[in-house]
Amino acid sequence: MIKIAIYGKGGIGKSTTTSNIAMAFSKLGYRVMQIGCDPKADSTSSLTDRYRIPTVLDSIKRDEDIALEDIVYDTKKNILCVEAGGPTPGIGCAGRGIITAFDKLEELDAFEIYKPDIVLYDVLGDVVCGGFAMPIRGGYAEHVFIVTSGEKMSLFAANNILTAIDNFKNRGYARCRGLILNSRNIENEEQIVQEMADEGGVEILKVIPRSHYVQMAEEKGMTVVEAFEDSDMAAEYMDLAKKMLEATKACDA
Repeated sequence: MIKIAIYGKGGIGKSTTTSNIAMAFSKLGYRVMQIGCDPKADSTSSLTDRYRIPTVLDSIKRDEDIALEDIVYDTKKNILCVEAGGPTPGIGCAGRGIITAFDKLEELDAFEIYKPDIVLYDVLGDVVCGGFAMPIRGGYAEHVFIVTSGEKMSLFAANNILTAIDNFKNRGYARCRGLILNSRNIENEEQIVQEMADEGGVEILKVIPRSHYVQMAEEKGMTVVEAFEDSDMAAEYMDLAKKMLEATKACDA
């Protein structure tokens, strides 16, 4: 089982990228579980035909005696979806909610029962503390990829994530395997991100171009890879998925 955490600043296109990667992995023949680790609980919406699946936290609040079927949504596309959820806005800690969700999935033997080939954790990267750091330091993920653009705040968040990973490097935790540049078409964007990558000792794994297909797919409530599978943009996501597999396998070699 390949366990991957995808981090990035809120609004950078992290969930869109993650969902397209999940669909790409599925088309490559892998069974995927995508776990949304954002209180907004919208990570998997383009995989579930816009159906807002029950979050782990909301399900536990209603009844602590829940079954896996209550919190794991089978898309019938070889992709399983989970949303950790979060507390009532303004009340409680979102990071704590992620920890609770992870504990429940472990308690119910989710990975042993569903046996995914690849697990994707879609994690908000604005802060790297508490529950948001769980995929890195809790043994849940082995590999981290960071979605960024050349914009200042996106780079700031990416650098914070790299720093957190570096702080854990002597403990055998997850390592960063590369940056995913989700282009915003700002001036000298690739050069700006390359400089940050060089300073952080990582590579830009893939440059994702801006494309109208992304918005068109979102309007359909689908991923680009599914809605426009013959498009150049779908090919970009397929290529990214293959490069991610290569990066993880190279580390295991």
